[in-house]
Amino acid sequence: MIELLYPLIFSEMVVILVLLFRTPLRNLLIVLLDKLKRGKGQIVASTVAVTVLVVFVSRVYTQVQIARSVSDPLAVNPTDQVMMAWGMLETSLMGFALFLALMIDRLHHYIRELDMLRKALKVTKQQSRAANNMKSGEVLKVLKEDTASLRANMGSLESDREEKVKEAKATKAEVDALKKQSEGLNTENQNLQSQLQSADKTLSSSDEKKSL
Repeated sequence: MIELLYPLIFSEMVVILVLLFRTPLRNLLIVLLDKLKRGKGQIVASTVAVTVLVVFVSRVYTQVQIARSVSDPLAVNPTDQVMMAWGMLETSLMGFALFLALMIDRLHHYIRELDMLRKALKVTKQQSRAANNMKSGEVLKVLKEDTASLRANMGSLESDREEKVKEAKATKAEVDALKKQSEGLNTENQNLQSQLQSADKTLSSSDEKKSL
């Protein structure tokens, strides 16, 4: 039994050391443990573990009974002492092997959970970046729309300004024409007044002649 327990314990220690360090070998070992815990592999591993546990409990009970049955340790012959020591060693190795198996199982479980948490965190970061990019895109879109609307408003204001300028020029031209027309009328009025004055003088002179 001891010949089987020593290689088992050393193998379990090597597995624990491999699981403690992040190497490609650990990834391969995790894949193997995943397959072992699925389907028939899980049933076989559970059966072996339960069997070893039952044998361990039986050995512990036997060792306790033997220790209680021996009233005087000095009266035990050397052969019985060797057998007792051998049984105690087997029991201790069996318990240590069960403990290492439990350690391997828990390490594998926590490593898988850690990997799942890292993947979830990575997905969350990617979603957060995508959301930020979408928000940035939406902000840029709104800014572009605002810029386009401002340009359209500026174009309409520019066209309105041009129309006002044209209207002002047309009004100025009309005012200039009215000024010219007014000046022409003033000139004609002055001419008419001079003509009237000359006509009055002519009439007054003719009247004087008639009176003489």
